[in-house]
Amino acid sequence: MVLDAAAATLARQPGSVDRLVRLAAADMGGVDRLITDRMQSDVPVIPALAEHLIAAGGKRLRPLLTVAAARLAGSDNDHCLKLAAAVEFIHTATLLHDDVVDGSQLRRGKVAAHLIWGAAQSVLVGDFLFARAFELMVETDSMRALQILAQASRVIAEGEVLQLMRSHDLNLSQAVYLEIIAAKTAELFAAAAEAGAVSAGVDAEKSKALRDYGMSLGLAFQLADDALDYGGATETLGKNAGDDFREGKATLPLLLAIARSGPREAEFWERAIGRREQTEADFRRARELIIGTGALDATLDLAAEYADKAKAALAVFPANDWRESLESLADFAVSRRA
Repeated sequence: MVLDAAAATLARQPGSVDRLVRLAAADMGGVDRLITDRMQSDVPVIPALAEHLIAAGGKRLRPLLTVAAARLAGSDNDHCLKLAAAVEFIHTATLLHDDVVDGSQLRRGKVAAHLIWGAAQSVLVGDFLFARAFELMVETDSMRALQILAQASRVIAEGEVLQLMRSHDLNLSQAVYLEIIAAKTAELFAAAAEAGAVSAGVDAEKSKALRDYGMSLGLAFQLADDALDYGGATETLGKNAGDDFREGKATLPLLLAIARSGPREAEFWERAIGRREQTEADFRRARELIIGTGALDATLDLAAEYADKAKAALAVFPANDWRESLESLADFAVSRRA
């Protein structure tokens, strides 16, 4: 049995983020300069802690999406750059807060910030980055962009609280799970794309199309991430494989496997996830059940459906390099290995 989530995606269009990265390189250079400048503070621990996470890299997908949406929508100015930097600060702030809540050990391949500086300082630096994000939004003089990203910040917080309340619920329905990840993950993708569109001054139809693209992309991205936790390797993930399982998180692959398991496995799931009485061998058994029941494939199939919806949303725009790069990004969201 192949214990590799990525193997289930080999028959799919692989997609790539590289084309979009190259296309947006000049713009993203400007965004990076803004990020570096605005994370500075006279309180030394703030830039040190922020840089620990921000300099660790990551794909910068959300600010990249803001820039790409603006360019696809016809923008020829730099209004989108401050919004893109604000999006990255919002995302980084949520990561700092999430790692404290979840007790995560790794983030982007590095020791989680709260293990170095402590939980209190991680949370407060997250708050600082939220404040910086809103300063950047105000500087754009766009009430609509401010409204989009402020609403996204609220929705993300609601999603995180809902997940915290239901994270160990073995009876969680697929519909409720999708509601959680739409709020905690996909909402920022949607808002990033919509804010970029608004900065370009496009009509409501096109800004909605880009919001729809971002929402579907975010759902595809999170579902693939859920699958990778059971099929990826720690060295490529930038986090520990199996973290979701060890934390007892009820993600879709787990929920589907539980629903498809028989009475014999019910006690295993209740012990390992419900009561979190885990042994060293439990993660491997969970992976075998998740793959053997088809839950991993089903999760990736649903991710692929959302990737297709994302691509379809772009049909209102003429075919060009930006649109084709965003379509390839949607395929990459599902086929990626990290």
